Amino acid sequence: MATFNRFEDILAWQKARVLCKLIKGYTMKGLFSSDFKLISQITGSSGSAMDNIAEGFERGGNKEFIQFLYISKGSAGETRSQLYRALDNGYITEEEFQKAYDLAEEISKLIAGLIKHLKDSDIKGDKYK
Repeated sequence: MATFNRFEDILAWQKARVLCKLIKGYTMKGLFSSDFKLISQITGSSGSAMDNIAEGFERGGNKEFIQFLYISKGSAGETRSQLYRALDNGYITEEEFQKAYDLAEEISKLIAGLIKHLKDSDIKGDKYK
């Protein structure tokens, strides 16, 4: 696995950014646009998936980074759950659901792989150099 110099280099973060944009687009259409609570929850969880990767990386230590990656992974799962609610409420189509769900699941898998890599690594992070 490559060394990252910036959080923007992390594929999971890049894909989480795409997910955020996709979710935002969904929330601006039709009936979805008036369900303010679900909008807040789903944009919050998809944003958390992205933001916690960045925050953890910027902490400079692998243990903290891993902790934030777990939070990010949980947020990706939360987003998947909220997508079911959006589908069940008729806010998104099955195709829209599947596109976002698959992306959120891919993000979870990428994060899990990064966590495993960091746990197996002898590198402790920049703040321990």
